[in-house]
Amino acid sequence: MKKVTGIGGIFFKCKDPKALKEWYKTHLGIDINDYGATFNWKDMADSNPKGSLTWSPSPETTNYFEPSAREFMINYTVADLETLVEQLRKEGVTILDEIETYDFGKFIHILDIEENKVELWEPK
Repeated sequence: MKKVTGIGGIFFKCKDPKALKEWYKTHLGIDINDYGATFNWKDMADSNPKGSLTWSPSPETTNYFEPSAREFMINYTVADLETLVEQLRKEGVTILDEIETYDFGKFIHILDIEENKVELWEPK
């Protein structure tokens, strides 16, 4: 079973998310939205979008990354979240919450062996 299919997002803490997003918009031309930015990607042979990566600065006071003490969280895309979660439970992986479903896919959070919070996402 293929587990991770790609990286769906990079989330990190910073002192001033609004100013940081504006800096990246002004100096690097990143198209900013409320969450940060979304980068669409595609296969070289096909011009249709195939997926996206979210870049998202968060306030340094956010508790969204807890229980991890890290300044970041990586979101990995997966093909079959429910089956993967069953397998991870059997392997003794710490599952932090229940699968949540939104218009854009399913999510769950786990901890790796260094207690980094990891977000798993099955896109719709």
